[in-house]
Amino acid sequence: MPWNKENYPDSLKNFTAPVRNKAVEIANALLEDGYEEGPAIAIATATAQAKEWGENRDKQIRKKGH
Repeated sequence: MPWNKENYPDSLKNFTAPVRNKAVEIANALLEDGYEEGPAIAIATATAQAKEWGENRDKQIRKKGH
């Protein structure tokens, strides 16, 4: 089931809206790639948290050229 800004997994409820929205975007992409909901949520959450961690520390998020 695809998620959106109003309907998302409970595990994302404590994130700020931008981080939660990114996690929802990632999870939906993983669902389209054939992942089941549980793993899709876990991967998306970890990815969003890592991205937020890097941004908060002025770390480069993507490799150069990507």
